[in-house]
Formats: sequence, C-alpha cells, structure tokens
Amino acid sequence: MKLHAALAVSIGAVACLANDPLTPDKVEADINTQELQRNLWNFNHIANKNGGNRAAGLPGYKASVDYVLERAQKRFYKQMDTWVQPFNHTFEQTREIWVRGPDGNKVYAITLLYNTATPVPEGITAPLIDTPVDDARGSGCFEDQWAGIDATGKLALVKRGTCAISDKLKLARAHGALGVILYNQSPGENIGGATLGADNVGKLVPVAVTTLENGQAWKARLAAGEVLTVTLYVDAFVEQRESWNVISETKEGDPDSVVVLGAHLDGVQAGPGINDDGSGSTALLELMGSFKKYRGFKNKVRFCWWGAEENGLIGSLYYTSQLSETEADRIKYYFNYDMIGSPFPIYSVYKNENSGVGASALFDYINSQGKPAEYGEFGSDSDYVGFVDLGIPSSGIFTGAGAPTDPCYHLKCDNLDNIDYDALTINAKAAGRVAAQFALSLEGVPTRSKKVTRDSRGRTNKPLKGNNVV
Repeated sequence: MKLHAALAVSIGAVACLANDPLTPDKVEADINTQELQRNLWNFNHIANKNGGNRAAGLPGYKASVDYVLERAQKRFYKQMDTWVQPFNHTFEQTREIWVRGPDGNKVYAITLLYNTATPVPEGITAPLIDTPVDDARGSGCFEDQWAGIDATGKLALVKRGTCAISDKLKLARAHGALGVILYNQSPGENIGGATLGADNVGKLVPVAVTTLENGQAWKARLAAGEVLTVTLYVDAFVEQRESWNVISETKEGDPDSVVVLGAHLDGVQAGPGINDDGSGSTALLELMGSFKKYRGFKNKVRFCWWGAEENGLIGSLYYTSQLSETEADRIKYYFNYDMIGSPFPIYSVYKNENSGVGASALFDYINSQGKPAEYGEFGSDSDYVGFVDLGIPSSGIFTGAGAPTDPCYHLKCDNLDNIDYDALTINAKAAGRVAAQFALSLEGVPTRSKKVTRDSRGRTNKPLKGNNVV
C-alpha cells in the first residue's frame, strides 16, 4: 500500500508538472546567463572545428543546424513540432586575396563577400588612379564624382563609406577600371567585412579593402605626381549551394494564431559569429526550452533559426516568399533577435506604425532593468524585412554593430569575449517575457497591414546592420 501511495504521489507530481501553466514570470525566471553561455560555447567550438566560422554553405553551418535539431527534435519532440526548410543560395568564397603595393611589398587587405575573381595566377598589375574624396555624399558613389577620370586599364583608388560599395564598383567598371583598391574610412587593420550582394555577381570589378593609412599615403604620392603600380589578386569562386532554415513550434496553441521569433543561425566566413548572431540563436534555444515546460497558452509560438542571413537575408526571405496569403494572415506577430549581446550595447527596440504593444512591452521591460532602451527604425538589414514587407506587425531588439558598440563585428574576434552577458541575459529575458505574454493573449496587437512598401521577395543585396555594404 505504501508503494502504491508513493507511485500515486509520483504520478500526480508528474501530471502537475506537465500541466504547469505558462506565465511571463516563469519564462523570465527560466532564462539564466550560464545556459546562454553554454550554447555560445558550443557555437564557438563548432566554429573552431570547422575552419573558424559557421557561415552558410560551409560545414560549420551544418553543424550549427545539427546542434539546434538535437535539442528541438530529439529532446523536445513531445512538446515541439520541428522541421527543416531547405533552399538554394548563391555561395561565394575567396580562397586567396592579396595586394602588392607600389613599393613591391604585400600590404594588409581583406576581401568582400561576392567578390569578383582576377585572372589567376597573375592577378591584375596596373597603374593606380585616384578618385575624389567626398565624405558627405560618399566617395565614388555618383557619376559626377568620376567626371574627367579615365580609369581605363587602371586600378581605381576609392575611399570607403556612406554609399553601397557595389555602387562604387559599378561606376569604376563603367569608367574602364580593371579593379578597385578600396581604403577603409577608419584607421587600423580592424576592417569590417561587407557583402556586395549575390544580385551583383558578374556586374562588378574585383576589389580589395586596405587600411586608411595605405590609402592616404598612396593618395598623397599620386597627388605629388608619382606613378604608382599596384597588383591586385583575388582567387574567388561562385556556385549554388543548399542551406536550411530550422523551424520549431509549440504543439499547443491555435495554428491560426502564431507568434514567430527569429534569429539567424549563420555567421560570416571571417569568424565564429558569436554576437552576430549566436546571441539571438542562444536566446531562442533557451526560450524554446522554457516554453516546452508549460501548458495553457492560447497562441502557437514558432521559433525560427534563419540560414544565409549574411548572404543577403536569403533564408528568411525564402520563408516569407513561400507563405500564402492565408499563411501570412496566421502570423500575428514577428520578433527579430539579431545581435542582442554587443559588448558595448545600445538597447534599440524596433518600432514602426504597426508594431503596437510588442515594441512597447520590450521597451518597458528593458527600461525596468535599468537599461536605456530606445526606439529604432526598421531598415533593410536583418530578417525582419520579409515580415515587415508582408505587413505583419513586428519588433525586436538590436544592441549595435560596428564600432563603438561591437568593434569585432564581422571579424575573427567575434568570439566568446565579444559578448556583454548582462545585456544578453536581460534581452533574452525581455524576449521570453513578451513571447509568453503574446502566447497567452494578443490583446492590443495590430492586425496585419496589406500595404507592402518594398519588394523583399528574393532580394539579396542588403546594407547589413551598420557598415556592411558601405
């Protein structure tokens, strides 16, 4: 009898746990820094074992997908429905890049995503021709800035900044340049990467980015009348590769009323991508682990890890392009978490005229934790684009890209030391608390707006989160 009583108590306790009602307080309490760090450690370990990155089209990304699936499909299969959405994307990789300066020595240079190859193995050796600096409008960004410049058969020296780099390269090509030596707008070798956009493959001249110091020194020598000859070498290739979105949603909740949380799982080829966007990915993993414990919520919650964001929002744009009108109507809100642990963070909450209580709830929670929340506008630089363009109410959190908020943005040093763990924890708790609130009730949430202001479907050339294309 005592054994039966004990079993009854045990079964009752399990039943009670399985029926534990969801509350925002419980989800907030479930999120802790140690578990967020654990996932980031694993993402960093994956990168270290796979060539130093987790970029789409490379083994580190597939290993990151497997890491998420191990949790969502194997551990949480009783509470979550999980699937992989495959898609093809244009993959580019630079195998080697270098610049030999006018004194015959190789100088510091980095490549850009979707770069154009030079002839291999000889590269391009040509005279350097200067272009005007216009920091206000952007140097080499407009046709009038190229007036009187005959770059035929030469390498154009152009300063980085303000406008899309692809615009500079198109104009250089139109004026006969064989390639461009782009010098950075900030001093030092801490040069952030950029994407030229898959849409521009075949339309641009080869390019290498060197330091501000090199560019200014060569500019001064050209102004003094010297003839400078430089060699540019880019060994790059482009091909179609498969990638994947990982999607996992709660079994409980109305399938016609879905709250979507998204973060991109891929990083750049230059580094492990721990802040960008391991920070958002670990937050979603911990939120999923919290939600699977509870019951009693009205609206379904869908967690999405997007692929090939760094290539131009490819995964999320594919996802939104495949939604029928009925499926889009079922998504009541989208939250985007891309870079939420920058080492010197701002606390920016995305907001537009259709963000409603989602934005204000995030804003209020962050402020309640003693952090200076601010509202920021949506741009065309992260995975919210496809949802905003479909008129789906949206918000999210962003803590900054590039100096001063994240000096390791898109660099090798975006590793475990490149996180403000206090910011990450607060933002993950904010995301969890608001997601739980929305799972229980959508009171005050605006309806979907059918006014699409931009065509995001299939677009791949994007100004990424700060200084990425400029």
